[in-house]
Amino acid sequence: MAEIIDIGDITVDISTQCVVVGAGACGLVASLKLAEQGIETLVFERDTRARGSTSMSSGFIPAAGTRVQKALGINDSASKFHDDIQRKANNEADPALVDRVVAAVRETLDWLEQRHGFRWQVLEEFLYPGHSFHRMHALPGKTGEALQQQLLASSESAGVSVVPGTRVVALLTEAATSQEGDKCVAGVAVERLDGSVEYVRADNVILACNGYGANRQLVEKYIPQMAAALYYGHDGNTGDALLWGDALGASSCHLGAYQGHGSVAARHNILITWALMMEGGIQVNARGVRFSNEHAGYSEQAEHVQTQPGNVAWNIYDERLHQLGLGFPDYQTAFKAGAIKTASTVEELATINELPEAALVKTLKAIDKIAEGNKDPQPLDEFGRYFSVEKRLKPPYYSVKVSAAVFHTQGGLKINTAAEVLNKKNQRIEGLYAAGGAAVGVSGSSVAGYLSGNGLLTAVGLGAIAADSVVARVKGGNVVAN
Repeated sequence: MAEIIDIGDITVDISTQCVVVGAGACGLVASLKLAEQGIETLVFERDTRARGSTSMSSGFIPAAGTRVQKALGINDSASKFHDDIQRKANNEADPALVDRVVAAVRETLDWLEQRHGFRWQVLEEFLYPGHSFHRMHALPGKTGEALQQQLLASSESAGVSVVPGTRVVALLTEAATSQEGDKCVAGVAVERLDGSVEYVRADNVILACNGYGANRQLVEKYIPQMAAALYYGHDGNTGDALLWGDALGASSCHLGAYQGHGSVAARHNILITWALMMEGGIQVNARGVRFSNEHAGYSEQAEHVQTQPGNVAWNIYDERLHQLGLGFPDYQTAFKAGAIKTASTVEELATINELPEAALVKTLKAIDKIAEGNKDPQPLDEFGRYFSVEKRLKPPYYSVKVSAAVFHTQGGLKINTAAEVLNKKNQRIEGLYAAGGAAVGVSGSSVAGYLSGNGLLTAVGLGAIAADSVVARVKGGNVVAN
């Protein structure tokens, strides 16, 4: 049960200008920006080693109009990115919030490059589902762990105080100083590894502790169709921000939204890059037939895979795509672990995967026929997917058995464009900010609204926005929001 404590009922042990709850990409970006402005900040991380959801992610951040994107001659823009986000979200995302996040993530990536030496690369090998331009930014390591470690190193150099092994267990409140709301947030209670509790006064608290994916009860309540699926996120994502918000009378939004994935190697639990599907691969079920448009998006594919016999599917692709996959560390790990199988013929592929041979042969012939027989610019199959002759699958063939997974939730506390948490009267809760998975994202109300990279987009973008809002409040400026 989320706990809210009146600060008048306890003795404060320490005071600071700002507390950041969580030391993933969201919390570290926020704290870096605060450090640059001289705002005294404590970052509390429940784990003994700060890794969290960021380390488990791909580490790819979408942004439009960055310095590195422009240098490559990519004619992208904030308005085009906005349109892609809203198209995927069925226009359910708050347009003002989308605009603010899109601008913030561009500014933040350029700032991390120029001030902290981040060497961004734009992934140009393939186009991620739903994106009109190549806008995925990654560090050379192309992993979430590489992103997390560089953020930690930059934070240490900037003198950011990250306190690991310290879990925030309650929010402290006092009477509001503004005309909005009854209470304002005045700090946090933290529990150390030895069980001791300390009370920290802070006029500003940024919730950067992600969503509720690891809270089975909340998943069953809001995403019942995936309650039995694999959870591929961090165990610390227990919905603390949402529960604290509920206790404070905060408003929440789009709680059924989440990022899923339809391609995690079964038994090995290793993410298999969706680039294989976008560049020509297919998924079949235990009957050897396709069941969806793989190009619609890897997030909604989670629910498609989850409804197949045995809740599994097989990725089928070829040597060209195998070589593409080897450019991703996770795929290399899966290959070395024996999750990837190869065969010289379709018949052999069916045998080693215990799939019905006749059905699998028919499936591959069918997509070849679509690509070769339809001369229109868009030869589509029954699910609405485009197939081209240039990317037809050729022997030798490769396969991997995969399952569906929930990665992280996308609904959360309702915020304004300053990342301030709002109550049910649409008033800000003074001193409380939510970012990343703690806040409602820009993915609309369902799994299908998730545009590739939306998780790190709002982690980085909202983390930066929350920090700017704290700076404005501490220095007596105006927090601009609507």
